[in-house]
Amino acid sequence: MRTFAAEASKLASLPGAWIAMAAGVLVPGVVASITASSALGAITRGAAATAAIDIGYQELAFGVVGAIVLGVVGVSSEYVTESAESGGGRQITTSLTVVPSRLRFLLGKMSAIAAGGAMLAIAATVTTMGVVRVVLGEHAPAWGSDDVPRLAGVVCYWVDTALLASGITVLTRHGVVPLAVLIANTSVVSVTYLLTKITPLANYLPDMAGVRMFIRKLAGSTAEISPLTGGLVMTAWVTVLLVIAAISFTRRDA
Repeated sequence: MRTFAAEASKLASLPGAWIAMAAGVLVPGVVASITASSALGAITRGAAATAAIDIGYQELAFGVVGAIVLGVVGVSSEYVTESAESGGGRQITTSLTVVPSRLRFLLGKMSAIAAGGAMLAIAATVTTMGVVRVVLGEHAPAWGSDDVPRLAGVVCYWVDTALLASGITVLTRHGVVPLAVLIANTSVVSVTYLLTKITPLANYLPDMAGVRMFIRKLAGSTAEISPLTGGLVMTAWVTVLLVIAAISFTRRDA
């Protein structure tokens, strides 16, 4: 518990973590306001809004970039070389001096990132869904019991994505590559989505499977994957990656 508290405090002190928080809340909220405004215009013209059932949820899938940044900076900050005035060392050296057990240190680190990702997901969900309801007003989709597991799916997706990003960063020990690759895949050109056009097996890649937890109509996809199956598949990918990262972390030099 003390290791978790120390890692949570360390994470909260990182400027990059606060940037991730801001991006994670603002990006999906802003995009949702644009999407909802467009949908409202279509409704007032008598046209059916496209994929109205997923308004807000689609934006939360896009806004997961905040969780990616959180996961990457939470780990990469350990490997940043300090200035000469500060001794020119790295945080990882101090961290492992305080917590000699590498597995306990890594568990505390991942637990702090998971908790941060969950809080970020909740804040982003409340903000994004609030924006959608304000913009659409009486035309907003009615909320029911079906939305509870969908909202839980959003949180699970963000937490898994943050852990996926942190696991990759443990392996690379540098934040640039995982940050660039994961953000590009999420917000620019989704390589995993393009792969689904080549083989249906790509639907079982972590991000493509994970979004099934809360998105009901995935554009261009013919694969039938239930929300539970999607969540289990993504979690399995994350678990395997974290095990590999833990083995690598405990066996190599800091």
